[in-house]
Amino acid sequence: MSSPSVATRPRLTVIGTGYLGATHAVCMAELGFEVLGLDVDRSKVDRLNNGEVPFFEPGLPELLQKNLDSGRLRFTTSYAEVGAFGDVHFLCVGTPQKKGEMAADMVYVDAAFTALLPHLRDGALVAGKSTVPAGTAERLAAQLERDATAVGVELTWNPEFLREGFAVEDTLTPDRLVFGVRSEQAEAKLRAAFAPVIDLPTPVVVTDFATAQLVKVAANAFLATKISFINAMAEVCEAVGGDVTLLSKALSYDSRIGGRFLHAGLGFGGGCLPKDIRAFMARAGELGVDQALSFLKEVDAINLRRRTRMVELAREVAGGSFGGMKVAVLGAAFKPNSDDIRDSPALDVAATIQRQGAAVCVYDPAAMENAKVQHPELGYRSSAVEAARGADLVLHLTEWSEFREMDPATLSEVVAGRNILDGRNALDPVAWRQAGWTYRALGRP
Repeated sequence: MSSPSVATRPRLTVIGTGYLGATHAVCMAELGFEVLGLDVDRSKVDRLNNGEVPFFEPGLPELLQKNLDSGRLRFTTSYAEVGAFGDVHFLCVGTPQKKGEMAADMVYVDAAFTALLPHLRDGALVAGKSTVPAGTAERLAAQLERDATAVGVELTWNPEFLREGFAVEDTLTPDRLVFGVRSEQAEAKLRAAFAPVIDLPTPVVVTDFATAQLVKVAANAFLATKISFINAMAEVCEAVGGDVTLLSKALSYDSRIGGRFLHAGLGFGGGCLPKDIRAFMARAGELGVDQALSFLKEVDAINLRRRTRMVELAREVAGGSFGGMKVAVLGAAFKPNSDDIRDSPALDVAATIQRQGAAVCVYDPAAMENAKVQHPELGYRSSAVEAARGADLVLHLTEWSEFREMDPATLSEVVAGRNILDGRNALDPVAWRQAGWTYRALGRP
């Protein structure tokens, strides 16, 4: 199926301008569509209209400004304006974990969807992109049929697969598109909304609602399992004196296993994997198939144990107590190329060590301001060198290239003790040891 001409391309709206929504809006405009983004937060809308991305994502600020200047992209707080403008409406609001529960909180999705319904034009398509529990699309489709005043409107589900730090690439050149649809007309409208991407070519999997909703959470469950597997092997390696990095390398040559996400370290965090696997387990329990996902409890537990083990290892290197110690932490974001600190292993470890008596100083290339808001009790410095000044112990906890490429001699001149713990197994132990440092890492001798 060839791309429609620019004149016949559907006009797109994006409901919610958080990480997913803002990225999707900017990238769809970059593909040549007219796009109107909506958020109920006026300050966020004003920042975006002024060319300011409210989070760190490489390449996105430049594309935002380019497409604002082109006139293809703008942002609003008005559902009425969105309804009058759009042919295809992408629902991109967040589904955080409920406080005190494992389940996903659907209040934002439900509120946005309900607010949009009265403003839809005849023939409009609503495409859900939020990561939701199975059954959500069916429930919203029934609400659409019951409450929408427009005729010929439909719901589809089009899950997202963005990797923070690579979100622009993943939107413009995805490895696949998934369309959960109930009619040929809905599929045709979605294909028109993704025509430039489909023409790359990009594989398209057309499926039912239930399967479409499962794809994202199943993918995240698999990745989380693979990460926790190699971290479990790190625990075994520590017990027998093995080296998990060499074990991972040997496993990676097996074509059935591969090396991606087979990298032992401090474990995963962020706003997707932890809450998605917990919500998946919660939904399985509601459906009566909780035993099918019981293994994810151990996946989650292994992941959290990595943080505890890092604190234990740091205390061991510190001589059994953190009292009176100064500790430098390199990294605050849950992963490199992001300012996202949600469920950050690095900050979790830093805060725990501080509570146990150390004075902790943190540096991160992008996440400092977010970290200060969540953990004002920690110290913050403007560079790795300043964070390490006078430190008895340095912890490498987020795998930024700045830290991987650092010359050990740079820190040797400012620390009180040459002790480094590599929580990401990303530094060169030979180089650090030759520079006179005690190097320790998870799952390695």
